[in-house]
Amino acid sequence: MEHHRTYYSKKLESPLGTIIVEGPVATESLQKLKFHDGLTAFRIPEQQFSAIVEISKLPEGRMIIARLDQTIIAYATFLYPDPLERWSEGKMDNLIELGAIEVAHEFRGTGVGKSILQVSMMDDAMEDYIVITTEYYWHWDLKRTGLNVWEYRKVMEKMMQAGGLEVAATDDPEISSHPANCLMVRIGRRVDQDSIEKFDQLRFMNRYMY
Repeated sequence: MEHHRTYYSKKLESPLGTIIVEGPVATESLQKLKFHDGLTAFRIPEQQFSAIVEISKLPEGRMIIARLDQTIIAYATFLYPDPLERWSEGKMDNLIELGAIEVAHEFRGTGVGKSILQVSMMDDAMEDYIVITTEYYWHWDLKRTGLNVWEYRKVMEKMMQAGGLEVAATDDPEISSHPANCLMVRIGRRVDQDSIEKFDQLRFMNRYMY
């Protein structure tokens, strides 16, 4: 499948200044930017920055960022699912995963997460894809936000819904291991019925085991 990308951007006024939300951003442009040192959810900032640069080099990789001047303060990554996850087992070239979304702490509550999701879906090419994201409560910043798992899940759901993703049922053991975990999905307008059925089989792999 050819991976077409059309660049989009939008401005977001915040108490901390004008934030530019843009993408998909090319590798060369990413490398010229700084990475906010508060982006620590997955690994130390330097390592995470090199990870997102690597994702931007993948044929299917899409990096959507929010920046204040030349500093990335939030980002989302889109790429094929991890080979170790069930979502890659169907070998579907029109299934991509929102692998990570992160917003530096002081920019939370500005609407930047929602804006990143909106800009991600402005590209008509996204209508050819099933987009998934897996939400696990152990990745959530419960300590710093002071929210409980259900409040945090509500925040995550609202943010994902800004990009058209909705909660979908699955028997994936990791997602089923805690009721706050969830799978969220957006099926593009041009995705064919065969792909939707194949994806449904990935969602419910255990129903045939009995």
